[in-house]
Amino acid sequence: MDPVLLAAVVSILLGALIALVFLGNYFLKRRSEVESIFKPELQSDKNPKPAKPPQSFSKKSQFKHHSHAADKDQNKRHHPLDINTLKGHGDSVNGLCFSPDGRNLATACADGVVRVYKLDDASSKSFKFLRINVPLGGHPTAVTFGDDSSSVVVASQTLSGCSLFMFGDERAKTANETKQPAKPPVPEIKWERLKVHDKRAILTLFGTTASYGSADGSTIIVSCSEGTDIMLWHGKTGKNLGHVDTNQLKNNMAAVSPNGRFIAAAAFTADVKVWEIVYSKDGSVKEVSNVMQLKGHKSAVTWLCFTPNSEQIITASKDGSIRTWNINVRYHLDEDPKTLKVFPIPLHDSSGSTLLYDRLSISPDGKILAATHGSTLQWLCTETGKVLDTADKAHDGDITCIAWAPEHLPIGDQKSLVLATSSVDKKVKLWVAPPLLTS
Repeated sequence: MDPVLLAAVVSILLGALIALVFLGNYFLKRRSEVESIFKPELQSDKNPKPAKPPQSFSKKSQFKHHSHAADKDQNKRHHPLDINTLKGHGDSVNGLCFSPDGRNLATACADGVVRVYKLDDASSKSFKFLRINVPLGGHPTAVTFGDDSSSVVVASQTLSGCSLFMFGDERAKTANETKQPAKPPVPEIKWERLKVHDKRAILTLFGTTASYGSADGSTIIVSCSEGTDIMLWHGKTGKNLGHVDTNQLKNNMAAVSPNGRFIAAAAFTADVKVWEIVYSKDGSVKEVSNVMQLKGHKSAVTWLCFTPNSEQIITASKDGSIRTWNINVRYHLDEDPKTLKVFPIPLHDSSGSTLLYDRLSISPDGKILAATHGSTLQWLCTETGKVLDTADKAHDGDITCIAWAPEHLPIGDQKSLVLATSSVDKKVKLWVAPPLLTS
Protein backbone atom coordinates (compact mmCIF):
# COMPACT_ATOMS: atom_id res chain seq x y z
CA MET A 1 0.00 0.00 0.00
CA ASP A 2 1.14 3.48 -0.71
CA PRO A 3 2.81 4.90 2.47
CA VAL A 4 0.95 8.21 2.06
CA LEU A 5 -2.41 6.47 1.82
CA LEU A 6 -1.57 4.27 4.82
CA ALA A 7 -0.66 7.32 6.95
CA ALA A 8 -3.96 8.98 6.03
CA VAL A 9 -6.00 5.92 7.02
CA VAL A 10 -4.16 5.61 10.34
CA SER A 11 -4.73 9.32 11.07
CA ILE A 12 -8.46 8.99 10.38
CA LEU A 13 -8.75 5.94 12.66
CA LEU A 14 -6.84 7.65 15.48
CA GLY A 15 -9.00 10.76 15.15
CA ALA A 16 -12.22 8.70 15.29
CA LEU A 17 -10.96 6.84 18.37
CA ILE A 18 -10.12 10.10 20.16
CA ALA A 19 -13.56 11.52 19.26
CA LEU A 20 -15.32 8.42 20.63
CA VAL A 21 -13.39 8.62 23.89
CA PHE A 22 -14.22 12.32 24.26
CA LEU A 23 -17.92 11.86 23.52
CA GLY A 24 -18.15 8.89 25.89
CA ASN A 25 -16.70 10.91 28.76
CA TYR A 26 -19.07 13.82 27.95
CA PHE A 27 -22.23 11.68 28.00
CA LEU A 28 -21.17 9.90 31.20
CA LYS A 29 -20.72 13.30 32.86
CA ARG A 30 -24.10 14.56 31.63
CA ARG A 31 -25.81 11.40 32.90
CA SER A 32 -24.39 11.89 36.39
CA GLU A 33 -25.56 15.53 36.33
CA VAL A 34 -29.09 14.52 35.32
CA GLU A 35 -29.20 11.87 38.06
CA SER A 36 -28.04 14.43 40.65
CA ILE A 37 -30.73 16.89 39.53
CA PHE A 38 -33.61 14.42 39.79
CA LYS A 39 -32.38 12.59 42.88
CA PRO A 40 -34.04 14.96 45.42
CA GLU A 41 -37.39 14.70 43.59
CA LEU A 42 -37.21 10.93 43.58
CA GLN A 43 -36.51 10.98 47.29
CA SER A 44 -39.39 13.32 48.04
CA ASP A 45 -41.76 11.01 46.14
CA LYS A 46 -40.81 8.16 48.47
CA ASN A 47 -42.02 10.12 51.47
CA PRO A 48 -44.72 12.44 50.15
CA LYS A 49 -46.37 14.94 52.45
CA PRO A 50 -49.95 14.05 53.29
CA ALA A 51 -52.33 15.83 50.92
CA LYS A 52 -55.03 18.08 52.32
CA PRO A 53 -58.49 16.63 51.91
CA PRO A 54 -60.49 18.43 49.22
CA GLN A 55 -63.09 20.88 50.49
CA SER A 56 -66.58 20.61 49.15
CA PHE A 57 -68.34 23.64 47.62
CA SER A 58 -71.97 24.08 48.56
CA LYS A 59 -74.03 26.93 47.20
CA LYS A 60 -76.65 26.28 49.86
CA SER A 61 -74.18 26.62 52.70
CA GLN A 62 -72.73 29.73 51.08
CA PHE A 63 -76.15 31.32 51.00
CA LYS A 64 -76.71 30.62 54.66
CA HIS A 65 -73.35 31.67 56.00
CA HIS A 66 -71.71 33.75 53.24
CA SER A 67 -68.51 31.93 54.21
CA HIS A 68 -65.15 33.21 52.94
CA ALA A 69 -63.29 30.09 54.11
CA ALA A 70 -63.57 28.19 50.82
CA ASP A 71 -60.66 26.65 48.99
CA LYS A 72 -58.34 29.16 47.26
CA ASP A 73 -58.91 27.68 43.82
CA GLN A 74 -62.65 27.93 44.31
CA ASN A 75 -62.33 31.54 45.44
CA LYS A 76 -60.84 32.24 42.03
CA ARG A 77 -63.92 30.80 40.35
CA HIS A 78 -66.68 31.68 42.81
CA HIS A 79 -67.72 34.37 45.25
CA PRO A 80 -69.76 33.54 48.35
CA LEU A 81 -72.63 35.72 47.13
CA ASP A 82 -72.59 34.26 43.60
CA ILE A 83 -75.54 31.86 43.41
CA ASN A 84 -76.01 31.25 39.68
CA THR A 85 -74.96 32.02 36.12
CA LEU A 86 -77.31 32.26 33.14
CA LYS A 87 -75.33 31.10 30.11
CA GLY A 88 -76.28 30.56 26.49
CA HIS A 89 -76.03 34.14 25.26
CA GLY A 90 -74.21 34.41 21.95
CA ASP A 91 -72.68 37.85 22.49
CA SER A 92 -72.36 40.71 24.94
CA VAL A 93 -75.41 41.08 27.21
CA ASN A 94 -76.19 44.80 27.03
CA GLY A 95 -79.17 45.09 29.34
CA LEU A 96 -81.45 43.31 31.79
CA CYS A 97 -84.60 43.98 33.76
CA PHE A 98 -86.79 42.14 36.28
CA SER A 99 -90.55 41.95 35.85
CA PRO A 100 -92.65 43.82 38.46
CA ASP A 101 -93.18 40.59 40.45
CA GLY A 102 -89.49 39.64 40.17
CA ARG A 103 -90.22 36.17 38.77
CA ASN A 104 -89.09 36.95 35.21
CA LEU A 105 -85.76 38.34 34.07
CA ALA A 106 -85.38 39.78 30.57
CA THR A 107 -81.94 40.07 28.96
CA ALA A 108 -80.97 42.02 25.83
CA CYS A 109 -78.10 40.42 23.94
CA ALA A 110 -76.05 41.74 21.01
CA ASP A 111 -76.73 38.45 19.19
CA GLY A 112 -80.15 39.91 18.28
CA VAL A 113 -82.14 37.94 20.86
CA VAL A 114 -84.08 38.98 23.95
CA ARG A 115 -84.48 36.17 26.46
CA VAL A 116 -87.06 36.15 29.25
CA TYR A 117 -86.06 33.72 32.01
CA LYS A 118 -88.55 32.31 34.51
CA LEU A 119 -86.96 32.36 37.97
CA ASP A 120 -88.93 29.87 40.05
CA ASP A 121 -85.76 29.19 42.04
CA ALA A 122 -82.76 31.50 41.65
CA SER A 123 -80.39 28.63 42.53
CA SER A 124 -81.82 26.19 39.96
CA LYS A 125 -79.43 24.42 37.59
CA SER A 126 -81.59 25.27 34.59
CA PHE A 127 -84.21 27.85 33.68
CA LYS A 128 -87.03 27.95 31.18
CA PHE A 129 -86.89 31.00 28.97
CA LEU A 130 -88.80 32.66 26.17
CA ARG A 131 -86.81 33.63 23.09
CA ILE A 132 -87.67 36.86 21.26
CA ASN A 133 -85.90 37.63 17.98
CA VAL A 134 -85.59 41.35 17.34
CA PRO A 135 -86.64 42.28 13.75
CA LEU A 136 -84.81 44.13 11.02
CA GLY A 137 -81.43 42.70 11.96
CA GLY A 138 -81.31 44.88 15.05
CA HIS A 139 -79.08 44.57 18.10
CA PRO A 140 -80.90 44.99 21.44
CA THR A 141 -79.29 47.68 23.61
CA ALA A 142 -81.78 47.89 26.50
CA VAL A 143 -84.92 46.19 27.77
CA THR A 144 -87.70 46.82 30.27
CA PHE A 145 -91.13 45.39 31.08
CA GLY A 146 -94.42 46.91 30.04
CA ASP A 147 -97.75 46.59 31.88
CA ASP A 148 -97.08 43.04 33.09
CA SER A 149 -94.66 40.13 32.96
CA SER A 150 -95.82 39.17 29.45
CA SER A 151 -95.01 42.57 27.89
CA VAL A 152 -91.43 43.46 27.04
CA VAL A 153 -90.18 46.74 25.55
CA VAL A 154 -86.87 46.53 23.67
CA ALA A 155 -84.53 49.19 22.29
CA SER A 156 -82.97 47.90 19.07
CA GLN A 157 -80.04 49.46 17.21
CA THR A 158 -79.50 49.17 13.45
CA LEU A 159 -77.36 51.06 10.93
CA SER A 160 -80.32 53.32 10.19
CA GLY A 161 -81.00 54.24 13.81
CA CYS A 162 -82.58 53.07 17.06
CA SER A 163 -86.16 51.81 17.40
CA LEU A 164 -88.49 50.66 20.17
CA PHE A 165 -90.58 47.50 20.03
CA MET A 166 -93.15 46.20 22.50
CA PHE A 167 -93.60 42.42 22.45
CA GLY A 168 -96.54 40.72 24.12
CA ASP A 169 -99.23 38.07 23.79
CA GLU A 170 -102.77 38.14 25.15
CA ARG A 171 -102.84 34.35 25.29
CA ALA A 172 -100.35 34.47 28.17
CA LYS A 173 -102.90 36.41 30.25
CA THR A 174 -105.70 34.04 29.27
CA ALA A 175 -103.64 31.00 30.26
CA ASN A 176 -102.88 32.56 33.64
CA GLU A 177 -106.52 33.44 34.26
CA THR A 178 -107.83 29.96 33.41
CA LYS A 179 -104.89 28.26 35.17
CA GLN A 180 -104.74 25.69 32.40
CA PRO A 181 -101.45 24.44 30.99
CA ALA A 182 -100.62 26.10 27.71
CA LYS A 183 -97.75 26.12 25.27
CA PRO A 184 -95.41 29.11 25.56
CA PRO A 185 -97.00 31.91 23.52
CA VAL A 186 -95.19 33.26 20.49
CA PRO A 187 -94.47 36.94 21.25
CA GLU A 188 -95.87 39.43 18.79
CA ILE A 189 -95.02 43.06 18.17
CA LYS A 190 -97.81 45.11 19.76
CA TRP A 191 -96.35 48.48 18.82
CA GLU A 192 -93.17 49.86 17.30
CA ARG A 193 -91.55 53.27 17.07
CA LEU A 194 -88.88 53.43 14.38
CA LYS A 195 -85.83 55.68 14.27
CA VAL A 196 -86.53 57.48 17.53
CA HIS A 197 -84.16 60.01 19.14
CA ASP A 198 -83.16 61.28 15.68
CA LYS A 199 -81.61 57.87 14.99
CA ARG A 200 -79.21 58.13 17.96
CA ALA A 201 -78.54 55.08 20.12
CA ILE A 202 -80.58 54.52 23.29
CA LEU A 203 -78.35 54.24 26.35
CA THR A 204 -80.89 53.39 29.05
CA LEU A 205 -84.52 52.29 29.22
CA PHE A 206 -86.42 52.47 32.53
CA GLY A 207 -90.08 51.62 33.11
CA THR A 208 -92.33 52.03 36.14
CA THR A 209 -95.97 52.16 37.18
CA ALA A 210 -97.28 55.72 37.44
CA SER A 211 -98.85 55.89 40.90
CA TYR A 212 -98.20 59.46 42.01
CA GLY A 213 -101.06 61.91 42.44
CA SER A 214 -103.79 61.52 39.83
CA ALA A 215 -101.77 59.11 37.65
CA ASP A 216 -103.89 56.26 36.29
CA GLY A 217 -101.45 53.43 37.10
CA SER A 218 -100.22 52.98 33.55
CA THR A 219 -96.67 51.90 32.83
CA ILE A 220 -94.51 54.75 31.64
CA ILE A 221 -91.09 54.25 30.05
CA VAL A 222 -88.19 56.67 29.84
CA SER A 223 -85.60 56.28 27.06
CA CYS A 224 -82.32 58.20 27.15
CA SER A 225 -80.25 58.71 24.01
CA GLU A 226 -76.51 59.16 23.64
CA GLY A 227 -77.26 62.73 22.59
CA THR A 228 -79.04 65.18 24.91
CA ASP A 229 -82.67 64.11 24.54
CA ILE A 230 -84.90 62.03 26.81
CA MET A 231 -88.32 60.70 25.77
CA LEU A 232 -91.33 59.49 27.74
CA TRP A 233 -93.56 56.68 26.39
CA HIS A 234 -96.83 55.02 27.32
CA GLY A 235 -95.99 51.38 27.98
CA LYS A 236 -99.18 49.83 26.62
CA THR A 237 -99.75 51.96 23.50
CA GLY A 238 -96.30 53.30 22.69
CA LYS A 239 -97.62 56.85 22.58
CA ASN A 240 -94.99 59.56 23.03
CA LEU A 241 -95.91 61.39 26.24
CA GLY A 242 -93.18 63.97 26.40
CA HIS A 243 -89.67 65.03 25.44
CA VAL A 244 -86.95 66.93 27.31
CA ASP A 245 -83.46 68.10 26.42
CA THR A 246 -80.69 68.09 29.01
CA ASN A 247 -78.63 70.70 27.09
CA GLN A 248 -75.52 69.20 28.68
CA LEU A 249 -73.50 68.14 25.61
CA LYS A 250 -73.95 64.40 26.18
CA ASN A 251 -76.10 62.09 28.32
CA ASN A 252 -74.72 59.33 30.51
CA MET A 253 -78.13 57.94 31.52
CA ALA A 254 -81.60 58.87 32.77
CA ALA A 255 -84.03 57.20 35.17
CA VAL A 256 -87.64 57.58 36.32
CA SER A 257 -88.69 57.46 39.96
CA PRO A 258 -90.57 54.33 41.12
CA ASN A 259 -93.83 56.28 41.58
CA GLY A 260 -93.58 57.86 38.12
CA ARG A 261 -93.26 61.43 39.38
CA PHE A 262 -89.69 62.46 38.51
CA ILE A 263 -87.14 61.99 35.74
CA ALA A 264 -83.47 62.60 36.53
CA ALA A 265 -80.51 62.63 34.15
CA ALA A 266 -76.78 62.19 34.63
CA ALA A 267 -75.00 64.00 31.84
CA PHE A 268 -71.75 65.73 30.96
CA THR A 269 -71.80 68.26 33.80
CA ALA A 270 -71.65 68.07 37.60
CA ASP A 271 -75.28 69.18 38.02
CA VAL A 272 -78.20 66.75 37.84
CA LYS A 273 -81.41 68.03 36.27
CA VAL A 274 -84.73 66.78 37.58
CA TRP A 275 -88.07 67.01 35.76
CA GLU A 276 -91.55 66.39 37.16
CA ILE A 277 -94.19 64.48 35.20
CA VAL A 278 -97.43 66.39 35.69
CA TYR A 279 -100.65 64.35 35.43
CA SER A 280 -104.11 65.56 34.45
CA LYS A 281 -107.25 64.76 36.46
CA ASP A 282 -108.05 61.90 34.06
CA GLY A 283 -104.68 60.28 34.88
CA SER A 284 -102.95 61.07 31.60
CA VAL A 285 -99.62 62.88 31.33
CA LYS A 286 -100.17 66.63 30.96
CA GLU A 287 -96.58 67.86 30.70
CA VAL A 288 -92.99 67.26 31.77
CA SER A 289 -91.38 70.31 33.37
CA ASN A 290 -87.91 71.03 34.73
CA VAL A 291 -88.29 71.67 38.46
CA MET A 292 -84.89 71.44 40.17
CA GLN A 293 -81.16 70.79 39.90
CA LEU A 294 -78.87 68.87 42.22
CA LYS A 295 -75.79 71.05 42.73
CA GLY A 296 -72.82 69.99 44.84
CA HIS A 297 -70.62 67.62 42.86
CA LYS A 298 -67.37 69.05 41.49
CA SER A 299 -67.24 66.84 38.41
CA ALA A 300 -69.54 64.95 36.05
CA VAL A 301 -72.08 62.53 37.51
CA THR A 302 -71.54 59.05 36.08
CA TRP A 303 -74.73 57.37 37.34
CA LEU A 304 -77.74 57.89 39.60
CA CYS A 305 -80.67 55.96 41.03
CA PHE A 306 -83.88 56.79 42.90
CA THR A 307 -84.58 55.32 46.32
CA PRO A 308 -87.65 53.02 46.54
CA ASN A 309 -89.77 55.76 48.17
CA SER A 310 -89.01 58.15 45.25
CA GLU A 311 -88.02 60.88 47.70
CA GLN A 312 -84.24 60.64 47.35
CA ILE A 313 -81.63 60.31 44.62
CA ILE A 314 -78.19 58.72 45.02
CA THR A 315 -75.46 59.96 42.67
CA ALA A 316 -71.89 58.86 41.91
CA SER A 317 -69.46 61.39 40.45
CA LYS A 318 -66.04 61.61 38.88
CA ASP A 319 -65.08 63.77 41.88
CA GLY A 320 -64.80 60.49 43.82
CA SER A 321 -67.89 60.90 45.98
CA ILE A 322 -71.39 59.47 46.44
CA ARG A 323 -74.20 61.80 47.47
CA THR A 324 -77.70 61.18 48.74
CA TRP A 325 -80.16 63.99 47.96
CA ASN A 326 -83.58 64.79 49.38
CA ILE A 327 -85.82 65.81 46.47
CA ASN A 328 -89.05 65.80 48.47
CA VAL A 329 -89.01 69.59 48.71
CA ARG A 330 -91.42 72.45 47.96
CA TYR A 331 -89.63 73.47 44.79
CA HIS A 332 -92.58 75.68 43.79
CA LEU A 333 -91.66 77.81 46.82
CA ASP A 334 -88.01 77.90 45.66
CA GLU A 335 -86.96 75.32 48.22
CA ASP A 336 -83.79 73.63 46.97
CA PRO A 337 -83.05 69.90 47.23
CA LYS A 338 -80.72 69.10 50.11
CA THR A 339 -77.66 66.89 50.37
CA LEU A 340 -78.33 64.33 53.11
CA LYS A 341 -75.12 62.32 52.99
CA VAL A 342 -71.71 62.46 51.27
CA PHE A 343 -69.44 59.40 51.15
CA PRO A 344 -66.09 58.90 49.43
CA ILE A 345 -66.14 56.10 46.87
CA PRO A 346 -64.43 53.26 48.79
CA LEU A 347 -62.93 51.53 45.75
CA HIS A 348 -59.23 52.05 44.94
CA ASP A 349 -56.56 50.69 42.64
CA SER A 350 -53.19 49.26 43.73
CA SER A 351 -51.69 52.75 43.96
CA GLY A 352 -54.50 54.03 46.18
CA SER A 353 -56.25 56.13 43.55
CA THR A 354 -60.06 56.23 43.70
CA LEU A 355 -61.87 54.23 41.04
CA LEU A 356 -65.11 55.62 39.62
CA TYR A 357 -68.46 53.82 39.69
CA ASP A 358 -70.02 52.96 36.31
CA ARG A 359 -73.41 51.71 37.55
CA LEU A 360 -75.59 52.03 40.65
CA SER A 361 -78.66 50.10 41.80
CA ILE A 362 -80.39 50.23 45.17
CA SER A 363 -82.11 47.25 46.80
CA PRO A 364 -85.93 47.32 47.10
CA ASP A 365 -85.68 47.79 50.87
CA GLY A 366 -83.39 50.79 50.33
CA LYS A 367 -80.62 49.43 52.55
CA ILE A 368 -77.98 48.17 50.08
CA LEU A 369 -76.39 50.03 47.17
CA ALA A 370 -74.79 47.89 44.47
CA ALA A 371 -72.11 49.60 42.39
CA THR A 372 -69.70 48.56 39.64
CA HIS A 373 -66.39 49.56 38.13
CA GLY A 374 -65.33 47.57 35.09
CA SER A 375 -65.64 43.93 36.15
CA THR A 376 -65.70 44.75 39.89
CA LEU A 377 -68.96 44.58 41.85
CA GLN A 378 -69.35 46.17 45.27
CA TRP A 379 -72.13 46.33 47.87
CA LEU A 380 -72.43 49.32 50.21
CA CYS A 381 -74.60 50.17 53.19
CA THR A 382 -76.70 53.16 52.10
CA GLU A 383 -76.91 54.44 55.67
CA THR A 384 -73.18 54.51 56.45
CA GLY A 385 -71.41 54.12 53.12
CA LYS A 386 -69.47 51.15 54.52
CA VAL A 387 -68.46 48.31 52.20
CA LEU A 388 -70.50 45.15 52.83
CA ASP A 389 -68.69 42.98 50.28
CA THR A 390 -66.67 43.15 47.05
CA ALA A 391 -66.31 40.82 44.08
CA ASP A 392 -63.09 41.93 42.38
CA LYS A 393 -63.73 39.93 39.22
CA ALA A 394 -67.45 39.39 39.23
CA HIS A 395 -67.32 38.77 35.47
CA ASP A 396 -64.63 38.01 32.90
CA GLY A 397 -65.28 41.38 31.27
CA ASP A 398 -66.85 44.76 31.99
CA ILE A 399 -70.26 44.74 33.65
CA THR A 400 -72.88 46.33 31.40
CA CYS A 401 -75.99 46.42 33.61
CA ILE A 402 -77.14 45.67 37.17
CA ALA A 403 -80.63 45.36 38.65
CA TRP A 404 -82.22 44.18 41.89
CA ALA A 405 -85.24 41.91 41.85
CA PRO A 406 -88.17 43.96 43.24
CA GLU A 407 -89.23 41.10 45.53
CA HIS A 408 -87.45 38.41 47.56
CA LEU A 409 -86.80 35.42 45.32
CA PRO A 410 -86.80 31.71 46.26
CA ILE A 411 -83.31 30.26 46.71
CA GLY A 412 -83.79 26.61 47.54
CA ASP A 413 -86.05 26.50 50.59
CA GLN A 414 -85.36 30.14 51.51
CA LYS A 415 -85.98 33.61 50.08
CA SER A 416 -83.63 36.53 49.73
CA LEU A 417 -82.96 39.75 47.85
CA VAL A 418 -81.23 38.99 44.55
CA LEU A 419 -79.08 41.17 42.29
CA ALA A 420 -78.57 40.42 38.60
CA THR A 421 -75.53 41.55 36.60
CA SER A 422 -74.78 41.32 32.87
CA SER A 423 -71.47 41.59 31.07
CA VAL A 424 -69.61 41.58 27.79
CA ASP A 425 -68.48 38.05 28.75
CA LYS A 426 -71.87 36.74 27.45
CA LYS A 427 -73.09 35.87 30.95
CA VAL A 428 -75.71 36.99 33.42
CA LYS A 429 -75.04 36.31 37.10
CA LEU A 430 -77.35 36.19 40.10
CA TRP A 431 -76.07 37.33 43.50
CA VAL A 432 -77.65 37.03 46.92
CA ALA A 433 -77.66 40.17 49.05
CA PRO A 434 -74.84 40.41 51.64
CA PRO A 435 -75.71 40.64 55.33
CA LEU A 436 -75.84 44.14 56.77
CA LEU A 437 -73.15 45.07 59.27
CA THR A 438 -74.45 45.05 62.84
CA SER A 439 -71.79 47.29 64.32
